[in-house]
Amino acid sequence: MDAELFPRGRTEPAPGAVHVPDWLEPARQRQLLEACRQWARPPAGLRTVRTPGGGTMTARQVCLGLHWYPYGYARTVVDGDGAPVKPFPAWLGELGRRAVRETLGPAAARDAVYDIALINFYGADARMGMHRDSDEHSDAPVVSLSLGDTCVFRFGNTRTRGRPWQDIELRSGDLFVFGGPSRFAYHGVPRIHANTGPRELGLAGRLNITLRVSGL
Repeated sequence: MDAELFPRGRTEPAPGAVHVPDWLEPARQRQLLEACRQWARPPAGLRTVRTPGGGTMTARQVCLGLHWYPYGYARTVVDGDGAPVKPFPAWLGELGRRAVRETLGPAAARDAVYDIALINFYGADARMGMHRDSDEHSDAPVVSLSLGDTCVFRFGNTRTRGRPWQDIELRSGDLFVFGGPSRFAYHGVPRIHANTGPRELGLAGRLNITLRVSGL
């Protein structure tokens, strides 16, 4: 957003959780978007996730490195076309480690060998309920990158899906990292602000690239 009255700065909404606005410069956002478009193509492309209860998630997803499905990981798209999951690129892992170094410090990044990514696409009406990222066998920090439309990111506590929580505005290029005492905090996306992304990016909707260490 141009010429803000109150420029956004880095915040720490909870111990181990850091929000850095505009962490990705516009050129890097465009590069990451183009990579996401390639990853979204079949085989093992963008899919609708079905829950064990028979429902569907409104955000669509593609995975790298290992395929996530409720509630585990596999090397093939077991709940889709059955194709082998696309590889996790080394440059994306280095981007994740840099994010952790710059937010939580070198010690937190030392053993964070990122090997999986969950990429969620949100249309204007998509939502994500409160959940924890707890299917990994690692407590390394989670790195979240945003592209496109602004969202309301609800960051809660480690005990319950309910309050207390904080609603944080994540815009295109923003970084959010949570590790340490916040690693298993509940979080979700209750709202997307349609048509708020940078016009020059050319993305209708929101992409969230979440990097994790599987520990598998």
